[in-house]
Amino acid sequence: MNILEFSLIVGFGSFCAGFLGALTGLGGGVVIVPFLTVLCGVDIKYAIGASLVSVIATSSGAASAYVKEGYTNLRLGMFLEVATTFGAIVGAIVAGWVSTGVLAVIAGIALIFSAYLSHKPSPEYAENLPLDALATRLKLSGTYPTPMGEQCYNVVGVPWGFGLMFVAGILSGLLGIGSGALKVLAMDQLMRIPFKVSTTTSNFMIGVTAAASAGIYLSRGYIDPGLAMPVMLGVLFGALLGTRVLVKAKVKFLRNIFSLVILVLGLEMIYKGFSGRL
Repeated sequence: MNILEFSLIVGFGSFCAGFLGALTGLGGGVVIVPFLTVLCGVDIKYAIGASLVSVIATSSGAASAYVKEGYTNLRLGMFLEVATTFGAIVGAIVAGWVSTGVLAVIAGIALIFSAYLSHKPSPEYAENLPLDALATRLKLSGTYPTPMGEQCYNVVGVPWGFGLMFVAGILSGLLGIGSGALKVLAMDQLMRIPFKVSTTTSNFMIGVTAAASAGIYLSRGYIDPGLAMPVMLGVLFGALLGTRVLVKAKVKFLRNIFSLVILVLGLEMIYKGFSGRL
């Protein structure tokens, strides 16, 4: 296989990853890392470096469209980014001391957990929740568009969500997967935000989280421009297409498709991590 063929394969796989990542808010990196390591034979630390670049591209491509549509909660996203940014720096520092096999197993477990979270049902539209004192003080609640018109929602569980965001940041810096799974979990399950608001706000946040750790990987030489370029372009165009589909897509369908894909990839990552094939 020559360089052109390899780049085309990587670009197409990245396009699919960006599309799926934008649809679910879990980030294209959750597919990019296992795709590059399992199917393309790339060293996992270089795959993580390329994935971080792709996550920034995903966020840049998807976030602007979601903000324009009125789904993203900007105030909440910027508040939670404080936790994810510090976590990402910690994760990137720790990653330099961890073997590739251990990283592969951790990534596989994170993927399986992401599959479970994606498949777990939750209401598509906002519930009538009581006002939360801290969320009210920080003005984190908001509105989003639905077929019935603008609908209000209240944010709850702010301290728990903030703490889980720090853990999500550590996973992002450690594995380069954007940690969208935990971000969506924190907003969807703990803070009780409507699913489409959770996914779009997650897409807005993952770029900042990835940028916080990408500099550390760059300084260590784990970001290869020849690999990162097709990954970034593929993910960017996939994310742009995904944003158009999300607005009209059914939440249950999105969860089922994504959970199946990342479950298979997660099991493969764990197997290869334990067998020493990465």
